[in-house]
Amino acid sequence: MKPTNLLSIAALIISILILWGLKEIIILFFASIVLAMALCSLTGKIRDIFKVPRWISLVIALISILLISSLSIVIIIPQFTSEFQELISQIPSAASKLWDLLINTFLNFAEIIYKDNIPNLADRTILTNKISMIPNGATLASGVTDSITKLIGLAGNVGIGILQLFFIISVSLMITIQPSSYREVAILLVPSFYRRRARTILLKCGNALSSWMAGVLLSSIFVAILASIGLYLLGIKLVIANALIAGILNIIPNVGPTISTIFPLSVALLDTPWKSLAVLGLYVVIQNIESYVITPSIMHKQVKLLPGLTITAQFIFTILFGPLGLLLAIPMAVVIQVFVKEIIINDLLEKKYFSNNI
Repeated sequence: MKPTNLLSIAALIISILILWGLKEIIILFFASIVLAMALCSLTGKIRDIFKVPRWISLVIALISILLISSLSIVIIIPQFTSEFQELISQIPSAASKLWDLLINTFLNFAEIIYKDNIPNLADRTILTNKISMIPNGATLASGVTDSITKLIGLAGNVGIGILQLFFIISVSLMITIQPSSYREVAILLVPSFYRRRARTILLKCGNALSSWMAGVLLSSIFVAILASIGLYLLGIKLVIANALIAGILNIIPNVGPTISTIFPLSVALLDTPWKSLAVLGLYVVIQNIESYVITPSIMHKQVKLLPGLTITAQFIFTILFGPLGLLLAIPMAVVIQVFVKEIIINDLLEKKYFSNNI
C-alpha cells in the first residue's frame, strides 16, 4: 500500500476519533441549527405577512416568543408542575391496584375453570402465597417511579442544563441573525466544483426541517387539545398536566405517545377502573386521528420517513447521544435522508449532477 494511502486512512481514523470525542458538542450544535431554522421560518412568515424588513420581523418573532414564554411561566407552568408531581406520586398506587385487579381476575377464572377438578384451588391462600413470590405491583411501580425520578433528576441537572441551554440559544440566535453567512462558511468546506450543488442541497435540508417543525408543532397542539377535551369529558383529574404531556411527547414518534398514555391511565385507574379502558380507547383514537387526518393534512410537503427508519434512527441516536439524541432523532433523520437522496442516489449512483455538468 502506498504511503499516501496510509496517510489518508490514518487521517480518516483520526478525524472519526476527534468527531466521536466532540459528539456532545455536535449534538448541541445540531440542536442550535434546528432552533435557528425554527426562528428563521417564523421570521420569514412574519416578513411575508407584514411586508417588513427581515430585522424587524426577527424582532417581532423574538418579542412574541418572549411574551408567550412569560405567559406560560406565569399561568401554565405552575399548574402543570403541581399536577405533574401529583401524577408521579400516583403511579405506585395505580400499579398496585392494577396488580390486585389482575390477581383477583385470575383467581376468579381459576375457580370457575378448575373448581370441579381441583377442589383445593378454591382456597385462594394457596395461589396467593405462590403469586406473592412474584414482585407485586407496588414493587414494580416503585421501580418505575424511581427510574422516572432519576431520569428527571438527570435531565434537571441545573448547572449543566443551564450551560447547554445557553449554548443552544446563543448559537441559534447568531445563526438566525446571519443565516446566509453561516451557510456560505459551510459551503467553503466543499470542493469548488460542487459548491453550487451543495448550496441547493443545504436549502433543501432547511426546507425539510422547516416543514417538519411546523408540522410537528401543529400536530402536537392538536393532540394536546384533543386530549384535554377527551379527558375533561371523561371526568379525569389533572387534565392540564396530562394534555401537555401528550402534546410534548407527541414530538417523539412511537415512544412518546406510548409513554404519555401511562399518566392518564394511572389517574383513571385510581378513580374508576372502567375509565382506564375509556382513556386507553381515547388515546388510541387521538393517535389514529393524528396519524391519518392531522399529519397528512398539515405535513403533506414534509420528507416522508418510513416507520422502520424512524424507529432505527431513534434507537441509534439515543445510544450515541442520550436523551437529547432521542429528541433530535427525527430532524437528524430528515437531514440524513435529504443528503442520501441528493448526494448518494442522485449524484453518485444515478450521476444526474455530473452528467449534466460534464
